[in-house]
Amino acid sequence: MSWRDHLQDTETLVAPWLGGRSLCTFDRKWAIKGRLPHEHGWYRFETVGRKASIREAVELWEAPTDELRGVIRGYLVGDRLVPDNIRVGDPAKLAHTFERVHLLEQGIDRFERVSAGRFYGGGPLVYQEQGMPSEADEAVLQAFLDRTDSVDDIASVAPALEAAFRYETQLRAETEERRRLEQERREREERQRRIREQLGDGAGRRQVAQEDFGEAAKAALAAAGCEYLDHRAARGRQDEMVVRYQLDNQRLECTCHVHTLRIIDSGICLTAHYDDPDFDDGTEGDTWLTLESLPGVVRQAIRENRLVVHRHVGVR
Repeated sequence: MSWRDHLQDTETLVAPWLGGRSLCTFDRKWAIKGRLPHEHGWYRFETVGRKASIREAVELWEAPTDELRGVIRGYLVGDRLVPDNIRVGDPAKLAHTFERVHLLEQGIDRFERVSAGRFYGGGPLVYQEQGMPSEADEAVLQAFLDRTDSVDDIASVAPALEAAFRYETQLRAETEERRRLEQERREREERQRRIREQLGDGAGRRQVAQEDFGEAAKAALAAAGCEYLDHRAARGRQDEMVVRYQLDNQRLECTCHVHTLRIIDSGICLTAHYDDPDFDDGTEGDTWLTLESLPGVVRQAIRENRLVVHRHVGVR
């Protein structure tokens, strides 16, 4: 600091602060030194030469909002201002023209008339004050709450108010759609998490099969060390599924019960013979197997060179 700085007068100034280390008016600009506040607002600054420091926050009623220039009046949609000179059109196309209004007063309702201006050239819009409401304002708010499609039957609705209504209605629909999709995503993730937990044992897999047969079949075959490929409903049987899987480079298919995963048709020859002590001669052995145990039987038949496939899907 030079000796000239000591000759400069200290002044105070109340101005909006919206971030950064510059304080601007239409006439001057200062660099802000020292600690910055945690939130945007109106503040009292102390200025010396080209430097400024923030001293204290100022309530809105103390702020010199009458010094704002280029004042624009219109209707609020959230923190965006729909100006009075707008023409009604597609809200999606008009949205980029709705400027954000900073430092809004708390408690402002939908479709409130407000005015906002700038504290310096090219600066952001800063809230000035609320305007006088009209009967149409209240009627439009009620139409919004009633989820009415339009305000055509309301008298004396200004173009800016109609545009605000249409834009607010569109925002509500978009918000509700996002929430619906988010809820569906959470439910889907929760369902997948629950399914993963249940797929670890046979009882859980059969419970999962009630709502997601593909996941249950995939887990059952993975537990047996082979790869699930596809499944489809069996022709003419609502409680049966045809499952395609791959084992040792062979693509096979079988038919199983949709809920119990019990094998109905193994797709290979599993007929018991006289030397099988547990079964009568000629008994079909498919139904003693499940989707988890079938691949083991197929592997044994391959090792013993006794595999006879009658539902072969092909070789990769």
